[in-house]
Parts: sequence; C-alpha cells; structure tokens
Amino acid sequence: MAISLYDVSVAGFLQTLTGVAGFLEKGRVHFAEKPGALEEVVAGRLWPDMFPFSFQVISVVHHSQGAIEGARKGTFSPRAEGPKDYAGLQQLVADARTMLKGVTREDMDALEGKEMFFEFRDVKLPFTVENFLMSFSTPNLQFHATTAYDLLRMRGVPIGKRDFTGPLRMKK
Repeated sequence: MAISLYDVSVAGFLQTLTGVAGFLEKGRVHFAEKPGALEEVVAGRLWPDMFPFSFQVISVVHHSQGAIEGARKGTFSPRAEGPKDYAGLQQLVADARTMLKGVTREDMDALEGKEMFFEFRDVKLPFTVENFLMSFSTPNLQFHATTAYDLLRMRGVPIGKRDFTGPLRMKK
C-alpha cells in the first residue's frame, strides 16, 4: 500500500497537535497555583531575539490547520496573529484538531499534484501541495512544537518525549 498525502500531512499534523494539546494542559496544571506564571510563559522566549511562546503555539496551528487551508485554496502566507493568553492558545489548538479531524482522506488525496504558492511580501514560491506540506509545513510545525515544548520544559513543567510525540499510529 502506498502512503497517501493524507497520511503524511493530516494524520501527522493531528499527532503533533494532540501532543501539543497534552503538554499545554500539563503546563496549565503545573502553573495553576502560581499567580502570573501562565502570563510569564505566554511571553517567554528561549533567547531575546526569538519569538515568544504564544507565537510558537500560533505557528503550530498555522503550519497544520493553516497549511491544509492553504493547500485547498492554492496559497499560503505567514501570519502571526492569534490569542495572547494561555487559555486562548489551548483553545486555538483544540479548534485546529477539530478542523483537521473533519478533513477526509479522499479530499486530501485529491490535492496531490495541485499547484500552490507560498506568498510573503514580494516573494512568491511555487510548490505542489505535497512538496509544500512535506518540505515546508511539516518542518515548521515540528520546529514550533519543539520550541513550545522546550519553553515549558525549561520552566519546570514535568513533560517528556512521550508528551511531545502524541499518540503513535500503531498497527491495528
């Protein structure tokens, strides 16, 4: 059996988003009794010139849900807007999971070979949907999920690799 576009995009995105949802919840629980801690997390950065935690979580959603929406319409453009509070970030991830669960294998696989463009300012890069999802969105999704995970871990949230990976797609 060949691997489908759905398998290498939506299924993987859902796995990562489920991991992110899980470690965000562990972070919320960890900081529940510490006034102001979640606000510090949301604004936290690994280094001064890096984007904050909120941007990392927003980008996880943008490179999963947003990537599929971009594949459908034929264009993808970076964006950074979204909630700036912890509960809002958790809801954003939950909404993205809900949306992606509604994407069918048939609808996704029908996009294979379709042209799409990455557009940012004066830049317009041509891709096929599958090349965009596998060479642009997936690495970006993993980068931002890892950075969000690292920001929580460095603040003492008791999470590990199993929290990051989300549910494995085991043989049924």
